[in-house]
Amino acid sequence: MIRVLVAAEPIDVAAELASVEVDGAGGIASFIGRVRADDGVSTLELEHYPGMTEAALRRVAEGARDRWGLAAVTIVHRVGAILPGERIVFVATAAVHRRAALDACAYCIDRLKTDAPFWKREVTPEGARWVEARAGDAARAADWG
Repeated sequence: MIRVLVAAEPIDVAAELASVEVDGAGGIASFIGRVRADDGVSTLELEHYPGMTEAALRRVAEGARDRWGLAAVTIVHRVGAILPGERIVFVATAAVHRRAALDACAYCIDRLKTDAPFWKREVTPEGARWVEARAGDAARAADWG
């Protein structure tokens, strides 16, 4: 089972985590990303290309499922205006054994950072600025092959 969602609404972690608790999955791993208040950021604004973003996230999830033989993968990403401390992304993977679930979860978050078309703008007291991609994100994604 693969679930991919891009939405402005807050992420319901309990419901999303419950959705990957499927029969045969002995290991479930999850990751929650939250907006940081670095450099005085008061709001993070995320834009995306509807349809293209979901397709990119689905490819990431399918890649993880195929590589680790997962029973379930969920990727939920927020868009719109998000405040510091709020959840911005949720990834969960379920596999027969914990190692596959843990590796697949790390793979998903590393790949979505580079493979999914999102545009981020940080709002600070000095104004708004677009966030550039980080070389470290590309390096981590490349490590997965």
